[in-house]
Amino acid sequence: MSALRTSGPARAGQYLALLAYLVFLAFPFLWLVSTALKPAPELASLHPTWIPEDPTLDNFRQAFDEQPLLRAAANSLLAAVCAALVAVAVATPLAYVTARHRGRLSGAATGWVVISQAFPFVLVIIPLFLVLKNLHLIDSVVGLVLVYVVWSLPFALWMLMGYVRAVPAELEEAAAVDGAGRIRTLVSVTAPLLAPGVVATALFAFVTAWNEFFFALVLLKSPEKQTLPVVLTHFLGAEGVADLGPLAAAAFLATLPSLVVFGVLQKRIAGGALAGAVKS
Repeated sequence: MSALRTSGPARAGQYLALLAYLVFLAFPFLWLVSTALKPAPELASLHPTWIPEDPTLDNFRQAFDEQPLLRAAANSLLAAVCAALVAVAVATPLAYVTARHRGRLSGAATGWVVISQAFPFVLVIIPLFLVLKNLHLIDSVVGLVLVYVVWSLPFALWMLMGYVRAVPAELEEAAAVDGAGRIRTLVSVTAPLLAPGVVATALFAFVTAWNEFFFALVLLKSPEKQTLPVVLTHFLGAEGVADLGPLAAAAFLATLPSLVVFGVLQKRIAGGALAGAVKS
């Protein structure tokens, strides 16, 4: 028992390391907020400060005046929601079959997940562009959603397979013994236990699509169809000089949905793990 206990100095070191890690993660966001609230003279100062001496909301007003942030956010929201829903709708039954029936299909799906994650964006963008051009889906939100679905599907499949395997097969067998049919077993027994995992996977797919930049930059040409990450680049001047205050304000607003989604996601992941931890 003594070997399993953590000594006082060791526990203090663990908490200190955790605190340092949290500070490391929070630093970019806190600096972004500070920059968004600083007036132009403070941004140009050679001695930057953590806390704005004269905080202002002018950067937010200027950001909305200079760029169509609401329209871009609506485009990002539409693409992210559609991609998440379609990816989960396709991945859920495939993950169930793959996890419950081990064999060549399971091995092929796992290999697909690993290989797909190894390809960089720049390697697939040219053939992807040509395929979408033949389908007349260039400069189309539908084409962008299709790309997001294909790109997020391997990870969604891998994630849902873990949730399916966490649900004891004995529960389905017990339902079958009680006379429940296959469809009723899936709806009444399996689906409620998989619900937290499905929500968590959908949220991951949503955040991935919401933050994606490269595909949206290449595939969308019309200004009225561009997503929020692409519009943020418009705050950079022709010579690469950033309009720092409005850029920080717009980036802060673009970050908020991801933070909210991840806050919900953490609870859903914990709920999914507890749902699968059923003693058989």
